Amino acid sequence: MNGTHLSNRLQTVAQFVPDHARLADIGSDHAYLPVYLANEHHIDFAIAGEVAKGPHDNASQEIQRAGVSTLVASRLADGLLAVMPTDQIDTVVIAGMGGTLITTILTTGFERLSHHERLILQPNVGEDNVRRWLQAHDYQITTEQILEEDGHIYEIIVGDPVVEPVTYSEQELLFGPFLIRDKSPVFVKKWQREAGRLQTVIETMRQAQPAPVAKIQKFEQRLRHILEVIK
Repeated sequence: MNGTHLSNRLQTVAQFVPDHARLADIGSDHAYLPVYLANEHHIDFAIAGEVAKGPHDNASQEIQRAGVSTLVASRLADGLLAVMPTDQIDTVVIAGMGGTLITTILTTGFERLSHHERLILQPNVGEDNVRRWLQAHDYQITTEQILEEDGHIYEIIVGDPVVEPVTYSEQELLFGPFLIRDKSPVFVKKWQREAGRLQTVIETMRQAQPAPVAKIQKFEQRLRHILEVIK
């Protein structure tokens, strides 16, 4: 993977970036995404934000190698601190990390957002945490995508700002309002895996002395919920 050829995961993220976007890619991973979008003449400007010097240097080298330094800037900063008001960012990508970390980045840097930005979020785990954050901060989930690559299953959640609060059911927060409607084969595969994991955990807990009854009941309830959705 490089700034010319993206992984399927990042290619899917890229398709949700609007034309002529001013993009902040937080945790940019060599700046592959913004470099690709710049090469495709899809964006007007991008920030590749990295919190550590090594990845920041890698991003800077990729930007220089691709010859897009007039369009893409690599910045060493913690999360959304990479964004300045003069950047006029209208699209934020945070991809390839846990849902809890994504929401921490959004919460910590919330004052850097104008609440006009599209948020394209790709948590590796804890997707429901991301949806809860969007709901609490007046973002509507406008689309979702689920895909499998190299044995891993990824969810991409796109949120756009709204004036009126949007409320999702617990089922929609857990499974995704678009994903639960479509129930693609990858979606079913993901939750079949999770059901199998829960069954193993429940059997292990039942063998404990004494068995944690309350925790077993909680896990059994979640398992039933999953099985009802994917049946």
